[in-house]
Amino acid sequence: MELAFGNWSVLTTNFLIVLYLSLGGVTLSAILHLCNGKWRFEVRDIACSMAVLFPLAFILMLILLFNGENTFQWLASAQNGEAHLPAWHDYGFLVGRQIIGFIAVFALYRVFIRYQKLSEIDKSYKAQRRFRNVALLIPFAYVIYGSMIAWDYEMTMWPNWHSASYAFYHFQSNFHLYLASFTILLYILARSGKLVTPLNEPKIFNFMAQFMLGMTILYTYLYFTQYLIMWYGRFPEEMARFNNMMFYDYAKIWWAFLMLKFIIPFCTFALTPNRHNPHVIFLVACSIVVGTWLERYIWISGSLQGEYHIPMTSLFDILVTAVIAVVVVLAVRWSLTRNGLLKTS
Repeated sequence: MELAFGNWSVLTTNFLIVLYLSLGGVTLSAILHLCNGKWRFEVRDIACSMAVLFPLAFILMLILLFNGENTFQWLASAQNGEAHLPAWHDYGFLVGRQIIGFIAVFALYRVFIRYQKLSEIDKSYKAQRRFRNVALLIPFAYVIYGSMIAWDYEMTMWPNWHSASYAFYHFQSNFHLYLASFTILLYILARSGKLVTPLNEPKIFNFMAQFMLGMTILYTYLYFTQYLIMWYGRFPEEMARFNNMMFYDYAKIWWAFLMLKFIIPFCTFALTPNRHNPHVIFLVACSIVVGTWLERYIWISGSLQGEYHIPMTSLFDILVTAVIAVVVVLAVRWSLTRNGLLKTS
């Protein structure tokens, strides 16, 4: 059975989710270290455990690149000479930069994890300085690599469509996703009683709530920045992509992800008591995760005009998402146990 682009977009969406879960833990740990966050010592090993998902992300990326015409809806017309596209769309160049970029980032993130562990053992100035220097590279790697991912898998899915702030919007939104996913993980681990070192829950969950609130505000600003420029400037070609998402069959999904990623988190965390309630924080984190998944999907699938596929309405969508979700859970659990963070009995 030949799959529609909308079906294949589910796999692309799941790849991006897994990829940013892999990137997010090390990125968060590096940021907390550079900001000298005292609470980093309670969460950084748990955060970095999610780097175990890098191999899964790599496998999903290879599947997407191997089936290029299904992944990138513009590829068939470009190869047939039906459309002239910029050099950035050269498929050999795309595949090469994706694989090389992934390997480079994976290697750097592995170095960070190794030096973080060494810094816990070796308290000398040399070891701490070396760890700090590697930590300084992580935000730059995240921004550069995240920009490439944003351009290849989302922005240029609609050929010749461009937004100067899209890359920032993309990787910031996915960092928002990681914070929410990490909060869910912390909540589950805290309730399970299996952590070797229990969390200081009131402090940790309050910090995570504040972090998510700040990222919610920044995310909303970045989203509407590109929209308002195009709307006020009356750029019909640029607005066509927004119109394809906001109206027609994807309209409900568009409003849903804005509700889940902006309205619910902002209105909830704006009230101080909610930022001290782990149960409320957990529910808001779930809202952000679901909202981000829908957001990623609509930017990818909505790049093909005139074809609309509602996600999770086919067996392929459900099976692919369920299998990847199970692998993610099992891999993270294995990583936590292997690193001595969970009780074995």
